[in-house]
Amino acid sequence: MLDIRAKLPAPGDQANKNGLRLFALPAALVACSADAFRQNPADMRVALSMLRDASEVLGPLLSGGHSTVAGRLVGAFRNIGRRKIADDILASMQAAGYDVRESDPFEAPSPLPLLSKEISPSVNWLRILWESMREPVIKHFPPSPGSVKNIEGYVKQIEEIYVTDAYHSLSIEGYRVSPGLIDRVRQGSWNPDVNDSDKAHKDALAARGYWQAFQAVKQSIQKILAGECAGGVADDDHSRWYRELFAPSVEAGLCKPSDLAGYRNGSVFIRRSKHVPLSHAAVRDAMPAFFDLLRNERDAAVRVVLGHFIFVYIHPYMDGNGRIGRFLMNAMLAGGGYSWTVIPVEKRADYLSALEAASVDGDIVPFAKFIASCVNAKVQPVAGK
Repeated sequence: MLDIRAKLPAPGDQANKNGLRLFALPAALVACSADAFRQNPADMRVALSMLRDASEVLGPLLSGGHSTVAGRLVGAFRNIGRRKIADDILASMQAAGYDVRESDPFEAPSPLPLLSKEISPSVNWLRILWESMREPVIKHFPPSPGSVKNIEGYVKQIEEIYVTDAYHSLSIEGYRVSPGLIDRVRQGSWNPDVNDSDKAHKDALAARGYWQAFQAVKQSIQKILAGECAGGVADDDHSRWYRELFAPSVEAGLCKPSDLAGYRNGSVFIRRSKHVPLSHAAVRDAMPAFFDLLRNERDAAVRVVLGHFIFVYIHPYMDGNGRIGRFLMNAMLAGGGYSWTVIPVEKRADYLSALEAASVDGDIVPFAKFIASCVNAKVQPVAGK
């Protein structure tokens, strides 16, 4: 416990320990000056190591506009070997429009990297669930066609299917979009600076965010096709997909900058589903374990089906889980040599029913069969304005 001179935090940023009212850890790290890092380096390094991902501290940083503090924390996390947290803080603050200058508040390098990997019930549950579902997936999903030989042709096919994919994926989530709107966004004729209806139009903003996220996913797939580990690329890049998905809504003022913080800090419920996603505290244990499983999984079919299912089961974000889950599925499909696959909005009920069976009853077979049917089907391009 460090004694610092600072304003009392808001009630949501307080913690009660043995009858003492204290700063919650993320709020404390934001409140500490650079002197605290120099005068108490061991204590501050241990405190930093207790955070499991960037979203725990991004909320107070973004809501308070703390660009200088963000730069200090980026340098501090990099000092202790937590590169991913440092990069996520930097990218999220910059995406929200803040000029962040990285600076290391410690006077010397860390004596060792502090990479917390504590085992929790959520992690044990996740490993058991993954292992129990592997064989049914392998049995009911077509085997991998092998690595993609014509990378340029594969990427061209992805670009050609964009309008169709965006129409179906956004429609599944309830957005009212047309192929004409999606294509207008792609061609750059969507202009919120000139057209007030574009700025205020929720569906147009969703379409623009999907376009930006799609470009980021395409870049990730190019890395996968070049030979990088599909699970590792998804781990490194999924935060960027999420930021791009919602960046236009933040720029238009329909979402707060703190909405780009990443993994949720509260509970979330799914309409018309009996499944209750993990608590926000459990999310921070489950997501690193999930990506470890994805990275180490040797069967491409399992990466495709369980990559999508487990992601939406955890439901790490307040919004956008379905879209990111389908992006993740297609990244894993690329790694296995399968084609980009569209889940048609006409089959939305079957899709959600299969997810419900896996989430509530633990039966992954309907979902594996459903995704397999979509992989084998040829979705017709959408047309119209």
